[in-house]
Amino acid sequence: MSPRIEHHVNAAAEQGLTIRQTFNAFNTLLIREVLRFGRIWMQTILPPMIMTSLYFIVFGHLIGPRVGEIDGVPYINYLVPGLILMAVITQSYANVVSSFYGAKFARHIEELLVSPMPHWLIILGYIAGGMARGLSVGAAVTVVAVFFAALDVHSIVDLLGVAILTSALFALGGLINAIYANSFDHITIVPTFILTPLTYLGGVFYSIHMLPPFWQQVSMFNPILYIINGFRYAMLGISDVPVYSTYVILIVSIVLLFAVTLRLFHRGIGMRG
Repeated sequence: MSPRIEHHVNAAAEQGLTIRQTFNAFNTLLIREVLRFGRIWMQTILPPMIMTSLYFIVFGHLIGPRVGEIDGVPYINYLVPGLILMAVITQSYANVVSSFYGAKFARHIEELLVSPMPHWLIILGYIAGGMARGLSVGAAVTVVAVFFAALDVHSIVDLLGVAILTSALFALGGLINAIYANSFDHITIVPTFILTPLTYLGGVFYSIHMLPPFWQQVSMFNPILYIINGFRYAMLGISDVPVYSTYVILIVSIVLLFAVTLRLFHRGIGMRG
């Protein structure tokens, strides 16, 4: 074998090893995050299922008959996409913010930072863990919904696309919250005072066409409105906003937040508990 060919073979082997090591590192982070919420499923997966059941009983069966239909869809069926996506949003966010801040608080985040793992890989590992929890809870909530409403899927591609992008976006949001948090109280401020109000006012329980014109215009500035309506279109084929706007908001937000997060890692901001 000539020296030139041998050089290319060795380079390819080294590249393969690097790729394999990268995959193993990512896989290790993901498995750790999955085991973290999977071992305490009674605290991470069961409560959203119970809460969703209560929503269906109170809003679907007690209030639903009085509301009737929205855009030709029975009210209890209208609730399903919003409740599923609300679970995906809150659980994706909660998993990452608690996991990363816990690592800061216990001071073992420094072990990751000094490891050979690049920062982008660490970020992807935490995002994947948040997505795993968010999508798992979303699937569990969907199972609950089967017992209360007749489920149908208008577009499976949009269903998976919106769910996956939404979980990734809010996992990133949870990571940024954890980076800036200096106490356990700080990781509850954004979910309590920003995320929850925007979600409840994002069309989970109603169509914005039911609002007065002024509040319809105000609602259009709520990004979660577009996300929930995109998911509702995927399941029911109806939406208060153009479906393409859902993807534009999700993709642009993910790119921007990932860039912000990567910069925070490079600068070492908030990396100590």
